[in-house]
Amino acid sequence: MAFYKHYSFDLWLTLIKSNPTYKQERVQYFYKNFNGKHKSLDEIAITFRQVDLMVNAINEKAGKNVDADEMYLMIISMINDYDFNFRDVDLQVLDHDMEQIVFAHMPKLYCDDCLNVLAKIKESGKSSTNILSNTGFIKGKTLKKVINHLGIGQYIDFQLYSDEVRMSKPSTGFFQLMLDTIDRTKHPELQLKEIIHIGDNPHADVRGAEAIGINSMLINSNNLSISNLLYDTV
Repeated sequence: MAFYKHYSFDLWLTLIKSNPTYKQERVQYFYKNFNGKHKSLDEIAITFRQVDLMVNAINEKAGKNVDADEMYLMIISMINDYDFNFRDVDLQVLDHDMEQIVFAHMPKLYCDDCLNVLAKIKESGKSSTNILSNTGFIKGKTLKKVINHLGIGQYIDFQLYSDEVRMSKPSTGFFQLMLDTIDRTKHPELQLKEIIHIGDNPHADVRGAEAIGINSMLINSNNLSISNLLYDTV
């Protein structure tokens, strides 16, 4: 079995998935702390979904990044019918509390094969790996702790998150940063055809990879899983 020399992975819905209780607890937090207009839990949950979809679309289109802090302020403004004094929000406390909710309701591995596939790639000794992920409500600094907890981190050489570098997939700049970060001492003659990016999003992952000239594999949103990667060769 021939391996690619470098594997780039999306994170959400590729290697991990959200814990359903996390979103419920996040809504409860805003219901209790920022709900001056007495919105229902369902109304606040819908607002979270609206902001999540809107910001994701903006980030993919502009290639930049709307931060989690800004997204939370959007939520607070919207559930208060745009009548709220932001001076009453302590962003440091909010950031801390949101991270604690993540840790109390930890994301899960997307499937049972995830760690096995990553281990096989790493054990070959011929390949390097990275995570290339757009972020939303959960920041890169938190996601790094999450993937270590889930056992993913030991198989990943470097991680790039949109909130930390101010770029989002499918921008060529974000993919180029990934290419520039690969350890060329390990791969001194690395060619684009020897690199593959794996993700669940046809636009952000597949088109982004193709635009920069590397291979791509769409998984989980189609009939393929991460285990198919072991049979896909250069």
